[in-house]
Amino acid sequence: MQLPQLIDATLEYAERVALLTLNRDDIRNALTGTRLVDDLIAATNWCNRNPEISALIITGAGKAFSAGGNIKEMRDRRGLFSGSAAKIQQQYRDGIQQMALALHRCEVPLIAAVNGPAIGAGMDLACMCDLRIGADSASFGSTFINLGIIPGDGGAWFLQRLLGYQQSAELLLTGQIIDAGRAEQIGLLLDVVPQQQLLPHARQLAGEIAAKPPLAVRLCKHLLKSAGSLELAEFLDQCAGFQGMLHHTEDHLEAVCAFLEKRPPSFTGR
Repeated sequence: MQLPQLIDATLEYAERVALLTLNRDDIRNALTGTRLVDDLIAATNWCNRNPEISALIITGAGKAFSAGGNIKEMRDRRGLFSGSAAKIQQQYRDGIQQMALALHRCEVPLIAAVNGPAIGAGMDLACMCDLRIGADSASFGSTFINLGIIPGDGGAWFLQRLLGYQQSAELLLTGQIIDAGRAEQIGLLLDVVPQQQLLPHARQLAGEIAAKPPLAVRLCKHLLKSAGSLELAEFLDQCAGFQGMLHHTEDHLEAVCAFLEKRPPSFTGR
């Protein structure tokens, strides 16, 4: 299985689990002024195309998960932040917003292994994932308002669906930075672990998912995503269609037989 060519991140996989590492520690894995947005899009599209992948872990190299936007570029009005208001609007649409769309369309579960500060768009990146595990050194801040801007990458949409209106309003309107303990308390993090246990813990969680029937994993994620936008009748119709598909898979029959025979199942993705 050929890996995509990435510029500022690395991608590896084993036992149905892929690991994407943001690899620009020199600028705290900033998402602007680097090719990390392109790399994230390429990695998620690659997962969609390859049924051999059942989960994708996203983490950062170095001390930060991601510092979000490059503030020096904001000051100098370079890159994404250059040009007229209309040009900047289009650059957001063509750039970082494409990352949000790609992650939202990703068919496999996304696990953010947050190794350090996740600030601004870096926090939004974590919120775009399905599950978040944090090192005890992790911190989070939706700090856009401190710079006189808003989350242009759609972060407020993801955050509200994750935490609800009031909790999201507090974080967005105050621009405060919270530590890993508070993030776990409000439901932003699933678990907090010591730094050295972060990737092993994320791999264990991803491995539990990857051990399940692959098509059922992808369809379960699809249902989780569509539940927020469909009326109940439409959602039930989608459930019925997916169930009809899955009842005809070899993996379903294998799961049932393994259960009745009291043995571990062996899934093939068919």
